Formats: sequence, structure tokens, C-alpha cells
Amino acid sequence: MTKLNLAVSRVLVTGGAGFIGSALVHALNGAGTERIVIADELGTSEKWKNLLPLRFADYLDKDDLLGALESGKLGKFDLVLHMGACSSTTENDASYLIRNNFEYTKALAVWALGEGTRFVYASSAATYGAGEQGMSDAEQSPEALNRLRPLNMYGYSKHLFDLWAARQGVLEQITGLKYFNVFGPNEDHKGEMKSLVAKAVPQVMETGKLKLFRSYNPAYADGEQERDFLYVKDATAMTLHLAASPSATGLFNIGSGQAATWLQVADALFSALRRQKEIEFIEMPESLRGKYQYHTQADLSRLGRAGYEREPWPLDEAIRDYVQNYLARGARLGDEV
Repeated sequence: MTKLNLAVSRVLVTGGAGFIGSALVHALNGAGTERIVIADELGTSEKWKNLLPLRFADYLDKDDLLGALESGKLGKFDLVLHMGACSSTTENDASYLIRNNFEYTKALAVWALGEGTRFVYASSAATYGAGEQGMSDAEQSPEALNRLRPLNMYGYSKHLFDLWAARQGVLEQITGLKYFNVFGPNEDHKGEMKSLVAKAVPQVMETGKLKLFRSYNPAYADGEQERDFLYVKDATAMTLHLAASPSATGLFNIGSGQAATWLQVADALFSALRRQKEIEFIEMPESLRGKYQYHTQADLSRLGRAGYEREPWPLDEAIRDYVQNYLARGARLGDEV
């Protein structure tokens, strides 16, 4: 299929005031397009501030979006970037997560398929659970996906749509992105769901030390738990590369391809703050102990075969950029000097 020209495309971004959504709008602005409609639910959070530096044509509340699309009031779109979701891994209201993350995504996908509109949506690495089946996106049949065991309801709500799309035979017409541990500017509204870096900077500035959870897995020493950390600037570049390539369909891992420990993150963080490292290990809440991922690492083979070649930011450089150019300045994407 012909590659989309993002500079002239008309794009709908759901969750466009949120973390990855607003970063995508910023990247689209950099690619030359302002023909963007943002849908979100601002509520009482401060995420509206993410919109201030961005250029877009219109904004719509997420509760009004589906009706406006079905009535034709918003016109035609070349691309939908569906980032809107409840992203809380500790949310216990299963009915809410099903409505918000599964039913809404399903309705939007059905509309996009009916319109012939490119549909790219946020899945999650949380769908892999503890990783008993590995973390490869190579096998995408309903049978393979059905073997995954997410550890929390958030992961299951994302998994449920992946599985529905595979069972309906539409996964080969749309693109789902399994984001790993993305961090970076524009996440400060996320509360407890912020990255360790975002939560740690004020903690270290105030107390001089960083608190980390102890390990409850004998295979991992305290601080040696491993995650695939990805800078949001890489996440947006990967996302837009796939979005512009209509032949890149199915599920794709979006990560750095490397597993780093919490201690490595701490080293980079204290270095960026120019402070002596001091860590205090604390007890993990019992409610999290059975739902904790001790190792995540994205297999990026499919992403490479889809033509993405750019190397991700090294972790220490990404943390330095985030801390010094954004967190220390209270800046957002688009506020760069």
C-alpha cells in the first residue's frame, strides 16, 4: 500500500491531551501537519496544559466523539491514532475498564474500517503478563494470543481487544502497539502512573534519596528488577513510522529492545541531578506483589522488518534530557528552547 504523507493527512488523535497522545500531536506538528482533531476527557486533571504548545484544528470531548463520527459532522480522516484509555494498572473497576478500553476501542475500530480510515491503537506490554509465553509479537493468531495471561485488569482490557480483533479477522487491517515502559515529558498529570523518573526527581530533590520496592522474587535481588524503558520521543517516532505504512498491520512491540534494572535507572537519575546516589528499599504493597512484572524486554524484530531503523535513545541520555530539559524547567513538549 502507498505510504501515508503525514504532512497532508487529516488525523484524529484520541487521548490527545494525555501523555503519548500529546507527544504524537507534537511530533505530527513537527512533520508539518496541523489538520488534527483531538478527542479527550480533561476532567479535573492538569493535562490540559499539554495542549498549550500544540497546533490542532479542533477539540472534542470523548463522550461526543463516536456520535459526531457516525453523523459525519467531523468529516473524513486519513488516520486515527487511538491513544485514549484508562491507563491505570491499579484500577479495580472491571466494568469501567471494559467500557473504556474495550467497547470504545471496538466501536471506533468498526467505524474506521467502515470508512477505509487507517486505524492505529494503543495496546500494551501489560498483555504479556509475567512473560511465561515470552514477549514476542511474532505469533498473532487467536490461539497464540489466548495463551497470554495479563496480571491486572488493565492489561486484560487491552488484551481483550487484541483478541477480539484477531478473532474477527480484522487485526490484519489495523495496527496495535504494545507499548512497554514509556517515560518522558507530558506525563506529569498521571499521578501514581507516572514513570519512576518523573516521581523520583521531586523525591530526590526534597529528601536526597530514592525509594524503590524490594524484590519478592528470589531470582531478582532488590533493585535488579528489569524493565524495557523507552523514551517517549522514540515511542512517537516508532508509532508514526508504522502509522504512515498501511502495510504494517497487526501487533507491534514498541520498546527499546533492552532490559534495564531499577538500579541502572537510579544511576542515570542521580547523575542527571548531579547528586550522590542514595537508595532506600521499601516494602511493596501486598496488593501489587502478585501483579508485578519482574522482567520485560521487547522483541523488536517485526518493527525492524517494517522498516524502522533508528536506534533508540540510550537510557542515560534519555533520562538526562528528560530531567534537565523538561522536569527541571517544568517544560512540556513544544516548550523547547
